[in-house]
Amino acid sequence: MGRHSSSGQQKIHPAILSGGAGVRLWPMSREQFPKQVLNLTSDHSMIQETALRVLDPENFTSPLVVCNEEHRFVIAEQLRQIGCQPARIILEPVGRNTAAAVAVSALTIAAEDPDGLMLVLPADHLIRDRRGFHAAVAQAAAAARAGSLVTFGIVPTAPETGYGYIRRGAAMGRLDGTFQVAAFVEKPSREVAQTYIERGDHFWNSGMFLFPVAEVLAELERFEPAVVAACREALAGAVDDVDFLRLAAAPFAAAPTISIDYAVMERTERAVVVPADIGWTDVGSWSALWEIAAKDSGGNVQIGDVISTGSRNCYLRSEGALVAAVGLENIIVVATADAVMVADRDRVGEIKGMVQELKRLGRDEPISHLKVHRPWGFYQLLHHGDRFQVKRLTVNSGAKLSLQLHYHRAEHWTVVNGTALVTRNQETILLRENESMFIPLGTPHRLENPGRVPLNLIEVQSGAYLGEDDIVRLGDTYGRS
Repeated sequence: MGRHSSSGQQKIHPAILSGGAGVRLWPMSREQFPKQVLNLTSDHSMIQETALRVLDPENFTSPLVVCNEEHRFVIAEQLRQIGCQPARIILEPVGRNTAAAVAVSALTIAAEDPDGLMLVLPADHLIRDRRGFHAAVAQAAAAARAGSLVTFGIVPTAPETGYGYIRRGAAMGRLDGTFQVAAFVEKPSREVAQTYIERGDHFWNSGMFLFPVAEVLAELERFEPAVVAACREALAGAVDDVDFLRLAAAPFAAAPTISIDYAVMERTERAVVVPADIGWTDVGSWSALWEIAAKDSGGNVQIGDVISTGSRNCYLRSEGALVAAVGLENIIVVATADAVMVADRDRVGEIKGMVQELKRLGRDEPISHLKVHRPWGFYQLLHHGDRFQVKRLTVNSGAKLSLQLHYHRAEHWTVVNGTALVTRNQETILLRENESMFIPLGTPHRLENPGRVPLNLIEVQSGAYLGEDDIVRLGDTYGRS
């Protein structure tokens, strides 16, 4: 049986898809800390904004989240911060595009609510008009309950060439404001996009959907049975991992890599579109962020420690050091602790290629920030030298690191503030402010914070190899052993 609200209306199951890496928003977005967990448009991250949109127990169930295994802890923590207890956080061992993510979500929801409706939401979209969004979802729900597969078409505000388009067909009779999908259109030239706007019958393809789970699974079975078979097997072999559901890796990896648009929406006869004018933006590039942000009289966006003179139509952002700009025009500058990216605003699409080149060169900057989040807190690289490096560790109250050892490095810990409980071989030692301890190479050890305030310490590592993969976990609270 489906869950119902106090009004008797069937609740909708949100499924938040958080699988992207957001390389076009480098250097802020990294593989281990992608754009959906960044505060790009408000004091909340993109995934927090997405969850807050459906944090309405009257009309929605707790959201299901599908995410990359690497991002699980930071996503769980960010949802906790806004008071959102997800129904499930499902971990993808590898990325397989949106058809597999939708299939896994639909199968999970159908097991509990076979007649349920699933609202598919990418985790990295901006929607300014939340009331309009809810009205569009209610409109779509009427069509979905009648068996249609609904996509949300955004009323275009400009001849945007970076989005696909949807051409509407005939109106859906008694479902006012809902239309059959006549065609999905690939990204057009500016001239063609302008004709779409003038005709008024084309909408941006938002990538948001409302599906009856039974119908979308039936259509997936019809068009892409290998996707559904792989996802069924991955769920059958899934393992509960503390707060997460870890899909079986081998079956899921066998799923074809295809989007739900290509797999179903462009082939089904059930596709309908609900036009929505809701202040939607796919925050996919720095130029998109410049478009939506508040600007000064010169058309500049300035965020963080920025000083600018004689510059026009620029996006200037600092996450650390001062950015001083003189006489720039149509330029993007984004500075983080370890990288500065400068680009022509009209060529930000080439950032993806730059990131690929950095990865080819074996650089760390595309992968992680100097500050790396972990389930117990975070560490921050302060200095790296020949055969040694210095880190700051912050361990949350009550948290502990894994019981571990290293084959290639020794460590020296000094407590800055807080209290550290250290296990070293068979002994357990309590360290307080300004006290320190040496962990020899190959020694089993564990660090934990038994106190009520965060523990901050300085870690000096020394040895022939200092990579993070030189960790042998002997026991772990977070299921990483």
